[in-house]
Amino acid sequence: MTETGPTVGEPTTTVDARWADAPCAAVTVGADGIVLEANDAAYGVLPQVRTGEPLDRVVPWLATAHAATSEQTGTPSAFSDVIEGRAVEAQPVRHDDGSVTWWLIDVTDVRSIRDELQLEQARAAFLSEASAALLGSLNLSRCMEVTAELAAGRLADGALVITPATRGQFQVVSAPSGDTGTPHSALLRFDPDEVPGLAEALRGFPPVPSRWIDPATAPAWVAPGGLGEVGSIVVTPLPGHGIPAGALVLLRRAGSGPFSEGEEATAREFAARAGLAMSAARMFAQQASITETLMRELLPPTLQHVSGVDFAGGYRPSQDHERVGGDFYDVHAAAEESGETLAVLGDVCGKGLEAAVLTGKIRSAVHALRPMSGDHLRLLRLLNDALLSDDHARFVTLVLASVTRRGSDVDVRLTCAGHPPPLIIRADGRVEEAATLGTLVGALPTVEATTYETRLAPGETCLLYTDGITEAQGGPLGRDQFGEDRLQRVAAECTGLPAEAVVERVQMLASEWVGRNTHDDMALLAITAPRGSHLTAVGGHGRGRYTA
Repeated sequence: MTETGPTVGEPTTTVDARWADAPCAAVTVGADGIVLEANDAAYGVLPQVRTGEPLDRVVPWLATAHAATSEQTGTPSAFSDVIEGRAVEAQPVRHDDGSVTWWLIDVTDVRSIRDELQLEQARAAFLSEASAALLGSLNLSRCMEVTAELAAGRLADGALVITPATRGQFQVVSAPSGDTGTPHSALLRFDPDEVPGLAEALRGFPPVPSRWIDPATAPAWVAPGGLGEVGSIVVTPLPGHGIPAGALVLLRRAGSGPFSEGEEATAREFAARAGLAMSAARMFAQQASITETLMRELLPPTLQHVSGVDFAGGYRPSQDHERVGGDFYDVHAAAEESGETLAVLGDVCGKGLEAAVLTGKIRSAVHALRPMSGDHLRLLRLLNDALLSDDHARFVTLVLASVTRRGSDVDVRLTCAGHPPPLIIRADGRVEEAATLGTLVGALPTVEATTYETRLAPGETCLLYTDGITEAQGGPLGRDQFGEDRLQRVAAECTGLPAEAVVERVQMLASEWVGRNTHDDMALLAITAPRGSHLTAVGGHGRGRYTA
């Protein structure tokens, strides 16, 4: 740099041409605090600056920064101030003679962008945290509470989550901000038009701007306890799957300032996530209710002494509790005591609600076709036609047993349709496999099957079972199947036992074999010719017990 000794108060003319026209303002200050040089841009930012004058007289904040920089060692720090509403950052550059050139950079736009970026990062982090919290529960009540808590804690001073209930009532979950209280749930009856924008939000219409809503018109029940006077309100829908899940109301205290457009946009995005979570929770609850109803309808019947014959059944569902089982059994008593009783045990292909619906249909169809039970093949073919007419890919394996008491003996006609053949436990300990087989029901244009007839002497049992028993994996290594041979050995050990005892023993040993392994549904149905005993109900309820 060249020095020409400018007159005090006159603009310098000795500024190096390389930086005289620089777009950034630059001021060089001597070690004694006197302004030595300033480029043209400096006079635009600091019109009061004059060369030859002490800096503290013309730009006090920069003089303070200059004094601090002169005392520093190492890399000097930057300083900032606001000049005519613009943020200016002063970057110092030291020279060998002790002077410092201050580059004044307008960082208003940079800071604005940085602040917007930080706000966006905070917003994205909140929405991510909210999504994780909302998806953490499929309980609708808990989901509403989480929505109210998050909204009150991060978006407003108070929040309400409102969903339609029944008979003109609404479920309202309210939450104040911070730690002033926990969410409160109540069932209220009110007119949604009492709150501006609420009726529209409950119908899924886009929200109106907060500035259009007069908080003075809101009813008293809107403000959670301890909130005080409401100064600003946001009402936004909670979108769901096809239909709105409800509405979200955000409240801000008087004196806290109105909601900004960015805050309202964040509220809408949060509401979209909350609405989907609530909708999913409601759908889960509905499906759980449907499943429970189906399970209740599909529970196997309680069996007892029917038409002079002892029946006992056992059912152990799959350990996958989210699925509805497909094993079932029924006993259709004869119209007369001496008539023929029809017993059915089946295994529907698949799991879930579709299998449950098919199971219910098959049980109802067999009950309706019971008058044809004198001809098992005809009954199976009619059932096959009914299943094929529905154009589905499900099928069922069945075993039919027509049972008639003949004096002290019991006649049994057995027909299998794609099902494991029943076992006959004789009084001398022998175990016979019923010679019946057939094709699946619901898989082929017609059913072909053979029927096996046998007579049970007193104390003898016919055991029907599903493949969940024989295919159950367990044992010492946990990989071996229970198998048909093992089942026959267990059946032989049940010689002479009553029907209920046979079922209990087979179930117990199969369960011990499986251990903690997963397994399919297990169903058993035992038909026993009584041996001078009968099954009586205890107190008129339950399966009862055998008495002499």
